[in-house]
Amino acid sequence: MKRKLLSTTASAVCVLSMIASVTVPSMAAAQEVTLRSTDGNVSLTGELLGLEGDSYIIRTARGELRVAASRVECIGLACPTTQIETVSESTAVAEAPAAAASETIAIAGSETIGLGLMPLLMEGYAAHIGGEALASELSDNRLSVTSLVSEDGFGDEIGRYVVDISNSNTAFDALINKSAQIGMSARRIVPDEARALRADGAGNMVSPSQEHIVGVDSLVVVTHPDNPVDALSLEQLGQIYSGVIKNWSEVGGKDQNILVIDRPERSGTRDVLAEVFEAQIVATLSPLEVRIANDSNKAAELVRENENAIGFLGYAFQRGTKAVTLVNECGLPMVPDSFSARTEEYPLQRRLYLYNRADLSTDQIQDFVDFAASPEADPFIAKSGFIGLGIERRSFSSDAERTAMLTDPAVDQYEAPFMQEMLDTMASYDRLSTTFRFGTASSRLDERGRADMARLVDYLEEQPAGTEVLLVGFTDDVGPFDNNLGISQQRAEDAFAALSDAAGDRISDLNISTAGYGEIAPTGCNLDADGRQINRRVEVWVKS
Repeated sequence: MKRKLLSTTASAVCVLSMIASVTVPSMAAAQEVTLRSTDGNVSLTGELLGLEGDSYIIRTARGELRVAASRVECIGLACPTTQIETVSESTAVAEAPAAAASETIAIAGSETIGLGLMPLLMEGYAAHIGGEALASELSDNRLSVTSLVSEDGFGDEIGRYVVDISNSNTAFDALINKSAQIGMSARRIVPDEARALRADGAGNMVSPSQEHIVGVDSLVVVTHPDNPVDALSLEQLGQIYSGVIKNWSEVGGKDQNILVIDRPERSGTRDVLAEVFEAQIVATLSPLEVRIANDSNKAAELVRENENAIGFLGYAFQRGTKAVTLVNECGLPMVPDSFSARTEEYPLQRRLYLYNRADLSTDQIQDFVDFAASPEADPFIAKSGFIGLGIERRSFSSDAERTAMLTDPAVDQYEAPFMQEMLDTMASYDRLSTTFRFGTASSRLDERGRADMARLVDYLEEQPAGTEVLLVGFTDDVGPFDNNLGISQQRAEDAFAALSDAAGDRISDLNISTAGYGEIAPTGCNLDADGRQINRRVEVWVKS
């Protein structure tokens, strides 16, 4: 089902008029709005101070202005809830019937989600409820309105979504000041934000009913397609972005100065890179050595235009650039593909979240966020170019790196029999992308694990009777090898118990068993907390 774009002047004015009636509880009093004349020729932007009679009062660079509400459309999440009658020279607008009463939902936050994913989620949700999504893009790609119309686009409007696109930080600002009911974030909410929202009556923001993982976005490092450099170590990448390495010849490329494409400091995309290197990136680069891209689309454009550029962007935005393979501290190459993203074994990646305030939630809001995190949304997430949480199956025959690790002739002789046993077992199994992770000495699944369990049950229920399922536990390398074998086996058994509780008798015709291989076959380096966390896992292997 395709989205319909309102492209005529009459339709656009209708949508702009709708925004004037947006109902968002407890809207902050002084927020920026745009007042646009009905003919589109005059536009004023400023802080909305109030509505008196038939006039908007806004503060602009020219001072406080009073503007007749009947002559303009109010654009922005702070527009008043009162319906304003507009006067238009367009007969089509003047004669258009009033829109059917429908719920208006305000969404704010991450440009990664707002630009790349939200339009397709809207399309999918409209199909889910038997409707059509009618979208209008406003305000330089940063504000959009999508109306959901019943009966495949021929019925009444049943919902209206106003999406304000900025960054992940502003998602939580908008939730706390109640200018949005749903926040889009390319990072998880931090404790201070969750506590502030709880204190404000928003509920428990990390509960399953309010925190929704809708997909995974690998942060891909890209160069121009003609750049001969195909791989970089994490250390080299960090040195490029900190200004230590400034010429491509220092990493095996041409003798050309590197043009670094960076992102604004409040960008959630930039935060991912900064966290990996734990240092201020581009700290020593001059203005001639760095360009700022406001979003992933612009980053891709700048890299395509300059053969010496390097940038980082979301998985869905590669568009004609060349992805660079990253090599971690242990020498393991990490390719940014969908499987490594779903297993969360690629180092530069993030989960994509939607958060909703419990006190502002409605049945439609809850239904929308539940849909966005459900298997039904997966095709639309894939269509957008992002990576959904759907289960991917891969043969171990394609995992050359793991095979090489298990046949390393320099391995400790005590560990060698366990590695051979694992290698022999792998030969008859495939691995699912579903991977459960645990904290240190913990048997509790994280929030992603809890979301994945229901999907795993659905997947296994579709497998033929007699399918063998092996839950395989692993640990980091802290502590004695034999002790880690025991911990890994226990984690596999904990995952089995969680699977049994979630499935009931739905997969009783499958043969499910467990195994533990301790610290064998790490997927991350055990040199830091992040690498050790990646290695504390339970994988799911299947054999039909």
